[in-house]
Amino acid sequence: MSDRTQTARSLPSRKPCLTAVLRMAGLRPTRQRVALAELLFGGPHRHVSAEQLHGEANDASVNVSLATIYNTLHQFHEAGLLREVAVDASRSYFDTDTSDHHHFYVEDEQRMIDIPASSVEFLTLPEPPKGMMVSHVDVVIRVRKAQG
Repeated sequence: MSDRTQTARSLPSRKPCLTAVLRMAGLRPTRQRVALAELLFGGPHRHVSAEQLHGEANDASVNVSLATIYNTLHQFHEAGLLREVAVDASRSYFDTDTSDHHHFYVEDEQRMIDIPASSVEFLTLPEPPKGMMVSHVDVVIRVRKAQG
């Protein structure tokens, strides 16, 4: 059993609160959505892949398919409950912290580390195409352990 699953099981249930959050986000609080929300939001902010959450769900005896995990993560993202961070074409992480900030991606460990927004400065941004506006800027800085 993972530390995350153990922690989620040892804390009091947040189901009533999470049910209200899901409803306020326009999502029906199904059994699976509430169970996944408990795993995602039952502790400090974090970054999780669909595969990681699927493993945690299995450890917590939440019977849910990987496809349902993907669908739920994308629904939570569309509802503004999660932020999606794409590190490449085939890998995305979902961040429970939706505030404005950036990330280090540790390539050798396949994990994300937050960077405060105030730590990254831009002198200027390019003008967006006509009829468009910048909604936000995501910076992912790839790092790996130094050799030697």
